[in-house]
Amino acid sequence: MTARRAYSVEFFPPRTPEGVEKLRAARRQLAQLKPAFCSVTFGAGGSTREGTLETVREIRSEGLVGTPHLSCIGSTRENVRTVLDQYRSDGIRQLVALRGDLPSGTMDAGEFRHANELVAFIRAETGDWFHVDVAAYPEVHPQARSAADDLANFKRKIDAGANSAITQYFYNADAYFRFVDDCEAAGVRVPIVPGVMPIASATKLVRFSDACGAEIPRWIRRRLEGYGDDTPSIRAFGLDVVTDLCARLVSRGAPGLHFYTLNQASLTTTIWQRLGL
Repeated sequence: MTARRAYSVEFFPPRTPEGVEKLRAARRQLAQLKPAFCSVTFGAGGSTREGTLETVREIRSEGLVGTPHLSCIGSTRENVRTVLDQYRSDGIRQLVALRGDLPSGTMDAGEFRHANELVAFIRAETGDWFHVDVAAYPEVHPQARSAADDLANFKRKIDAGANSAITQYFYNADAYFRFVDDCEAAGVRVPIVPGVMPIASATKLVRFSDACGAEIPRWIRRRLEGYGDDTPSIRAFGLDVVTDLCARLVSRGAPGLHFYTLNQASLTTTIWQRLGL
């Protein structure tokens, strides 16, 4: 029997009272779509640790599944153990385990170097309590020496005990399909859910993509450049591009979709409805 597809959304912990209200409004809209879970990011070096937990608790109080991210760079085993104990005491059963980035201005990487070490630690400390998601990079992690090294790094996370993966966003479906094929050839048999980034702003998309190594295909980049500051045209074009991408992914067997909402609901909602999810 084919596993049910999971469609999920991602938020970041708001830092201002206005941001809290904005996220609440977005969640009210997205809750109508009945996402499988709502993940919440975890700042570099645990900088949003309390905000992550607070946001997850509020999500859970609204009847949704809240899934915290947990990054290990800049942390100690004791720090991570404390966070895991807190999540368990709150009844949280799923998390996203990441290496994360060093907080700015520090040279201390902490006691973990790679996400597979974090996954192994989670399993050693908590057994099978958590369903653990990890990150995957269909277009190759920007710090990887090669595609083969990146695949080996991903396999180490799965071998350490991860249950499934969520990818960095991409706009080239073939990169995803090739990555999944390579994983299967390497003996990796977990669901790999595509990450989806709706396009709201050309400048923000370019900035995010340059930072994380996601490729914007030339034809998309040039079309966005051609719209200049015409936001309605950018959003309309982006909706068409991302909806078509998602439809292709789902039709070819992707186990779900994970939407990077940036704490906004309208674009994700429109794509979700266009797809008939």
